[in-house]
Amino acid sequence: MKRLLLALSLLTAAATSHAQTPAANIPPATPQYRPAYHFSPAQMWMNDPNGMVYVDGTYHLFFQHYPEAMVWGPMHWGHATSTDLVHWQQQPIALFPDKLGWIFSGSAVVDKDNTAGFGKNALVAIFTHHNDPEEKRKTNKHQYQSLAYSTDGGQTWTKYAGNPVLPNPGIPDFRDPKVSWNPQVKKWIMTLATKDRITFYSSPNLKTWAKESEFGAKLGAHGGVWECPDLFPLTVDGQTKWVLLVSINPGGPNGGSATQYFLGQFDGHTFRPDQAAPPVRWVDYGKDNYAGVTWNNAPGGRRLFLGWMSNWQYANQVPTSPWRNAMTVPRELALKRVGKEVYLTSRPAREVAQLMQPGAVHLTGLPVKTELDLTTRLPQPLSDKMRIELSTAQLADFALVLGNQRGEELLIGYDQKANQYFVDRSKAGPSGFSKDFAGRHPAPRRTTAPAADLTLLFDASSVEVFADGGLTTLTELFFPSEPYTTLKLRSSAGLVISEFDYAKLAPDAN
Repeated sequence: MKRLLLALSLLTAAATSHAQTPAANIPPATPQYRPAYHFSPAQMWMNDPNGMVYVDGTYHLFFQHYPEAMVWGPMHWGHATSTDLVHWQQQPIALFPDKLGWIFSGSAVVDKDNTAGFGKNALVAIFTHHNDPEEKRKTNKHQYQSLAYSTDGGQTWTKYAGNPVLPNPGIPDFRDPKVSWNPQVKKWIMTLATKDRITFYSSPNLKTWAKESEFGAKLGAHGGVWECPDLFPLTVDGQTKWVLLVSINPGGPNGGSATQYFLGQFDGHTFRPDQAAPPVRWVDYGKDNYAGVTWNNAPGGRRLFLGWMSNWQYANQVPTSPWRNAMTVPRELALKRVGKEVYLTSRPAREVAQLMQPGAVHLTGLPVKTELDLTTRLPQPLSDKMRIELSTAQLADFALVLGNQRGEELLIGYDQKANQYFVDRSKAGPSGFSKDFAGRHPAPRRTTAPAADLTLLFDASSVEVFADGGLTTLTELFFPSEPYTTLKLRSSAGLVISEFDYAKLAPDAN
């Protein structure tokens, strides 16, 4: 197998190596779809973010990775680092499969008090071993939790000789441990996905685990298996609430995979939702944000989230090469009260703003009557890596439309009658790789205020929509057959865009 050194840093070249499959198995390269400021692997397959931890000024991102093919396979932990969340440098693979199994999803912590005995401030990864031969024997004990540790800041890793630390009690889906220190009970808490519910475990030392409680067997969305949980506190109006993220596949609001959340209280033993029958709520209503989790220890007390920007309905088929899949931008999570309800909000991390290039355009007072073409008022050619912000004092039906010479159109807008934002990629480009890709995907508007604001982040083949201060979000992929060259606003009802801002986003001036 050949070894390939690739430049992966989005700011400066950084060497990395991967095993490469024979060239015959790799489709022609598609650089036009490669994101510039979202992390994507140099080549081959990637899915869930794992082990996100901050150490000595560096953000570490581990991820589900198969370095031998562009489709899902025996999982490894890939590794990337960043000092600013938007310029990523891919590192050598951190964890490889072994005799206990493939390396499925998990988390990482800084063991500052040496509770595990691996050394003060050691990094400890807690992950799921997936034993494929055991799965074929149908014993329902093929997934169990294990440890690895690093004493050099995440450069090299040693698997714990006593693995697994949490054997499987006979649950076929027993995976994705998210671990954090709980000062209330002075123990590590593991939030684990266990088929159709979440099970909480505690440990004083990361090595011996005791079951505390279960949550969710009959609550929330259950269209598919529960996966990739996370548990953390946030405050709203001076009150602390605990947020429980649970990814689900299938069963998302627009089909396939998505991430729901619950709000409540956690006392170190049991999670109690604020409502006896909590409504189903989603972190993101778009088709392409799954398995997202947070950094436990982001500086400044921020709760930073990162998701996998794809959907299991078609993740193995999207037309990118020589890599498949990318991550969302990092997002800062918060809680916001709307009337009697409290919602989880997400906004692009402030670091994204540093990518703005010269030549930004600010327009005001734009009346939209049927259609307003803004193409000639924006720098040419239109960038495919840009931020658009717009606001209106009185929201009404509208769509922002990106188009090209082939008649392909991507629509992002608001449907007043349904009170929904939407992304419509029905005609955005080729979609024959999956019957589940094309479509119009709505999301509810949460605020009743007449004024509205939207932030749209585009990066080659994706858009992330943040509406009303992040109360509604949608993340969507699209693959135009040629670049979009026009930008128009349409409104059958008529509205005035109070402010419209356009800025190219790129890690350099090229």
